[in-house]
Amino acid sequence: MSEYILNLLPLHEGEREEFEAIAPGAVHVCAGRRTVTPEQLAQATVIFGWPRPKMMREAARLKWFQTMWAGTEEYAGMLPEGVLFTSSSGSNSRSVAEHMLTGLLAVCRRLPLYMDSQRAHVWKDEGPMKTILGGTVLVLGAGNVGSTFAGLCQGLGARTIGLKRTVTGPVEGFDQVRTMDELDSLLPQADVVALTLPHSPQTVRLMDEGRIARMKDDAVLISAGRGTVLDQDALVKAMTAGKLWGAALDVTDPEPLPPDSPLWNVPNLLLTPHVAGGMRLEITRRKCVEMAQENLRRYLAGEKLENLVR
Repeated sequence: MSEYILNLLPLHEGEREEFEAIAPGAVHVCAGRRTVTPEQLAQATVIFGWPRPKMMREAARLKWFQTMWAGTEEYAGMLPEGVLFTSSSGSNSRSVAEHMLTGLLAVCRRLPLYMDSQRAHVWKDEGPMKTILGGTVLVLGAGNVGSTFAGLCQGLGARTIGLKRTVTGPVEGFDQVRTMDELDSLLPQADVVALTLPHSPQTVRLMDEGRIARMKDDAVLISAGRGTVLDQDALVKAMTAGKLWGAALDVTDPEPLPPDSPLWNVPNLLLTPHVAGGMRLEITRRKCVEMAQENLRRYLAGEKLENLVR
């Protein structure tokens, strides 16, 4: 029985033919998230892309699904029994890491305050600024995004420490890799604390009031993993009282952030609406396509797939 490959990735000209060359004996159907039909889902043995989770129950013949995102929690409990499930973890690492660095430098230079002054037509010097040269950047989550961000910080002269649940060896971008158990002892040493952790029962409100209190008074907090990792009320309370130099958040809990959230009004806090990743850069989109193609080669050859979700 030939494979029926339902491709929901945002393909450009010539890329369908690339998939067909890898699997010439398969049926290739390309569709969009909004245009995919129940009939196509019912026939699919392989799916690439971002189908709505509730629609996956209709994929009765499905053998393998690769989502085009790194996050996979939305599909928990939605896939048929025994289906191989892979992610595109790493495809948007550069995009998210650059966004994090942009936010970090903007806060170090007090650009949120200067933007407020610009809107108010006020010419005002906000005083001292910060540099990460010679500073310590502590990254919670030493995966693809965390290591890419750390490497960018190293390029600007920072010392980087990555935290993982289990340390098995060095990780590119980090001067040191330590275990998450050491978080409390490392927080007082960090000039920058960056959160790149996924959502899980273990990470919810991991960065709580007590841990924010352990940070340096002039430290910067960056959050770009999942909004649930940070206790937002504790951050507002701390920063309103003068704790921390500033913060840059690309993720919040909930999303969208309600209009009445006090986060909107915290000085030198930069908010962006979960736009660090996604398909906003062409290098991200192409990387996602290439990852699907590589795994398709492996799948047809009976080899182990990359980025398996367990």
